[in-house]
Amino acid sequence: MDIDDPQVDENMREMALTLAKIKDSDFIEEFFRCLLTPAEIADIAARWALVKALDKQIPQREIARELGLSLCKITRGSRELKKPNSAFRRILNMPFSGS
Repeated sequence: MDIDDPQVDENMREMALTLAKIKDSDFIEEFFRCLLTPAEIADIAARWALVKALDKQIPQREIARELGLSLCKITRGSRELKKPNSAFRRILNMPFSGS
């Protein structure tokens, strides 16, 4: 599937709606571990660590060094975090975000 394929949006929406109904974080983690490859899991975990580090105002070069991420990914994360009504910001502000 290509990112422009309407099925991508449909499937993402369906998955989001389904996950929103699940209150069991262990089950959600198990689902992701079944759905994703180990490399994809590591990439998603690193991106979440990146968002949390940016929120703590850790310098981008330090984040790159510690997480082994490109400055391009870090800059993208920083831009997303700065957007008005950013999904990153809203999740970080949730009381259960674990930050």
